[in-house]
Formats: sequence, C-alpha cells, structure tokens
Amino acid sequence: MSLQDKIQSFNPNDLGKKGTNIFGLPFTVQEARVVIVPVPWEVTVSYGAGTANGPKAIYNASMQVDLFDPYLPNAWKLGVAMTPISSAVKAQSNKLRKRAERYIDLLASGKDYQKNLQMKKIRDEINSACASMIDFVKRTTSQHLEAGKMVVLVGGDHSTPLGFLHALAERYSSFGILQIDAHADLRDSYEGFTYSHASIMFNVLKEIPAIKKIVQAGIRDYCEEEVNVINASNGRVVTYFDKQMKHALFDGKSRSALHREIVDHLPHHVYISFDIDGLDPKLCPNTGTPVPGGFEFEEALHLIQTVVESGRTIIGFDINEVSPGNDEWDANVGSRLLYRIINMMAVSNGIQHL
Repeated sequence: MSLQDKIQSFNPNDLGKKGTNIFGLPFTVQEARVVIVPVPWEVTVSYGAGTANGPKAIYNASMQVDLFDPYLPNAWKLGVAMTPISSAVKAQSNKLRKRAERYIDLLASGKDYQKNLQMKKIRDEINSACASMIDFVKRTTSQHLEAGKMVVLVGGDHSTPLGFLHALAERYSSFGILQIDAHADLRDSYEGFTYSHASIMFNVLKEIPAIKKIVQAGIRDYCEEEVNVINASNGRVVTYFDKQMKHALFDGKSRSALHREIVDHLPHHVYISFDIDGLDPKLCPNTGTPVPGGFEFEEALHLIQTVVESGRTIIGFDINEVSPGNDEWDANVGSRLLYRIINMMAVSNGIQHL
C-alpha cells in the first residue's frame, strides 16, 4: 500500500490497533517524517530503576492517545514511526544494572571505588559499555538525520541522549539546549561513572563545543558542585531554579512573561531535553528520582510552545526517565508529551498544515 493510500484509508478517530506503529499510526520508518529512536538503558541510575522499560511502556500507552491536535491541523498526517526497541541494548542494560547495584551497595557501605579492585573492575566495565551505548545512539540517530528525518529519542535514563547531541553537533555549528528537569545533571562522573545519568549536562559542556547554551528550567535538587559549575560557565549555563520561578509567579510575574524570559536566552536552533521528573511528581510518581515541585503538564508545554512562537527551530528532542511502575500512568503522561512536542517541533520547522 502506498503512503497516499495509507493516509486515505486511515481513520484517526479509531483506537490504535495491534500491528501498527506508535500512536496506532500506519507509517513505516522509511515513510515517516519523524523517527523516534528508543533507547532502553538505565545502567547508572542511582535511586529507583525501571526507566529501561520506558520506551516500551510509552509505545503501549500511545495507542490510547487521541490524535487531534488543534496546534497542527491533521497532525497525524505528519508521519511518525518508532524504530524497533533493541533487545541487545535492553539485555546489556539489565546485565550491567545488576553489577551497578552491587557497586553502589559497596559505595554506600563506605568502600572507595578508586581503591577497591572489585569496584574498579565494575566501574571500568560500565564506563566502557556506556561509551558503546553513546556510540550506538550517535550512529543510529545520524542514519536517520542523513535520511532527512526529524529525530526524537525516548529513553531510558538521562545519559541516553548524549550520542544524539554529538550527531546533531556534526550538522549544526551552534545550538542550545532547553533542559526541563528536576536535577541539574552537572556532576562530574557521579559515583565514578563517566556517563552517569547525573552527568549528562557536565559531559555536554566538556565534549560538545557546538552547544553554546544550556538553559535549565524547573531545577530543584542539586549540589554545591553543580552550582559551582553553573557559576563558572560564563553564562553558558543559565539555570531557572524551581523556587526562583515559583517565587516570581507568587510576586505577580505572569507565566507567559517568565517563559519568554527563559526562551530569550536560547539561540535560534534549540534541542529540548525533557526529563519527566521536571514535572510535578503526581504526573510521574514512578520516575527514578521524583522531587516535590516542578511543572504542571500544560505549563511545560507552554514553555516549549513559547520556543516555537519565538521563531526558533527545534532540531530534536528527547523524553527520558519514564518508569512505568505498576500501571500505565507515567507512560500515559509520557506518550502525550511525546505527541504534543513532536507536533510543536514540526511547526517550528515550517510545517503549518497537513
């Protein structure tokens, strides 16, 4: 069946059906304009686990997402498809997660990973595997970027987008990151893991000079080391702490004005890194490290819409740290975020009607 035949025969008002792609859409990866790359990886998570199951849970929950979005008429015609979830990546994550838990237990008992030979062996093995995962993500996302696709990454933990950012840096000489998160993720090799989920933005600063600005919003759980990194960044990192944001609103600043102020720090090309724990934890209770406070659902989307309406271009994004727990709630929220942000990315790239 041709792409046009699929569009003609598809009913966007039906429930998603088995045998279709994400959101119940009929498109293949080759046909789609937007390709979602799932990365089921959570080796270095330091508190709650389960994010490696996030891509599958989001895929399953997406079948219940209604496809009408007034922000982009006939949004479903854009063409969105998710690539198969890698069983090899998932198996490697599961294997190394068990070793990481043993390592973290030793760390918590007071052992020094720089002196304990068993810990050093585990650390080196995990650092090597994480570097391989990053290379896998870079190669995979590069392949789809080369094919002219808009690309989205779904984690997994927050270490997973680094390879995607490297791939984008080979195509854009200058861009910025809007990071929605409860955590600053600016720790240097947290717990001895070079590519820890808590070190993603530290590694961005160190490895990717094309990223000229990181604008963080909703940050409310951070250490002194991270504040020092922010202060020493010469403006390369601009952080809007959740307390600062809430107090500005309490004192009468409008949400729209605050969001415009945040977006004004960003360059023209913008990548969005969305850690689900940037939301109020009632929306993501099973995420690895939930923190009180944060964005409401529409508040976060309004911030991203402000990026679009400023005339900036979203060149890619990720959603990470979705952990399904015992029900579909977290994935329900994650799948709806995914659909809405895809549509806003399309509008920012000049797609107004379909």
